[in-house]
Amino acid sequence: MSAEDQAGEQHAAEQAKTTGELEESRKQEAQSPEEIQADIQATREELGETVEALAHKTDVKAQVDEKKEEVKAQVRDTQAQAQAKLGDLGEQAKHNQTPITAGAGAVVALLLLIFLLRRRSS
Repeated sequence: MSAEDQAGEQHAAEQAKTTGELEESRKQEAQSPEEIQADIQATREELGETVEALAHKTDVKAQVDEKKEEVKAQVRDTQAQAQAKLGDLGEQAKHNQTPITAGAGAVVALLLLIFLLRRRSS
């Protein structure tokens, strides 16, 4: 590409930019003061939301605390499920006359509880 072509393209780009600026300026001149004020207020709100979102993303301590609470809730759910299973197995053992079966059921339930807790903490 020759120097003249590059200069021509640069001039065209500058002219387009100037034309765009003029159109934006005319648009702003056509707005009433109330419309301009509303635009400013909307921009401030958007900026505030953006800053708040960025602040939250950079707050590592808050993110760790949120994750910790999620894991705690998962562990509580797992414990509740395991206790319910143990209760069910206990009821079954009461109805069953064989002590070996009841003991085996309790061992299976205990192993299930340990497995679930280890899986959740990993």
